[in-house]
Amino acid sequence: MPKNSCHPISAHRKLRRPDWYVSSLMLDRALDAILRRIRLDRDHDIPYLAGYSQDGRTIYIDRHLPETFSHRGKKVGVDRYLILHETVEKTLIDELNLHYLHAHQIATRAEEAAVRADRILWSAYDSFMQRYVKDIGDERLTEVPADLDLKPYRDEHDQDLIERMEVAEDTGRFVPSVRARTRVPVRKRRAKK
Repeated sequence: MPKNSCHPISAHRKLRRPDWYVSSLMLDRALDAILRRIRLDRDHDIPYLAGYSQDGRTIYIDRHLPETFSHRGKKVGVDRYLILHETVEKTLIDELNLHYLHAHQIATRAEEAAVRADRILWSAYDSFMQRYVKDIGDERLTEVPADLDLKPYRDEHDQDLIERMEVAEDTGRFVPSVRARTRVPVRKRRAKK
């Protein structure tokens, strides 16, 4: 099948059931459509692994997150799942005016469905992701994109993180939180993917 067709990853083939049933093939097609409409940026530091631009056209994935992980002896790309999550979350927030936490829960379910549709254990995928979550006081947040949508951090009432990201944008230097400077351990939260 030509690479420029509408579904280069999942070729057209007749489904055994109606299109509206839950289907891995239809999920692949939907993911392909999303991937054609956004721009991926892996050149920045992003709190909680991934985020999106204010206009929603760019999905940011943290530059330190490996593009693949090993699952049952195979390399599995992770970008498509994070892109799905961020796109669903941004759309729900912007179009339906959902609160971040509600949109995040729905987006996480969509991400999980895509992971499971590819026959990947959610627990293995999530465990891999959790190893790379940057804590809110992490000093590695130095390259923050200027147009990163801060609504999720505002909805979480994380004003300290927002102020430190704004300083990083202006100066190129991320100021660690008081917790990070005093080395007080912080309980890990569920990652924002």
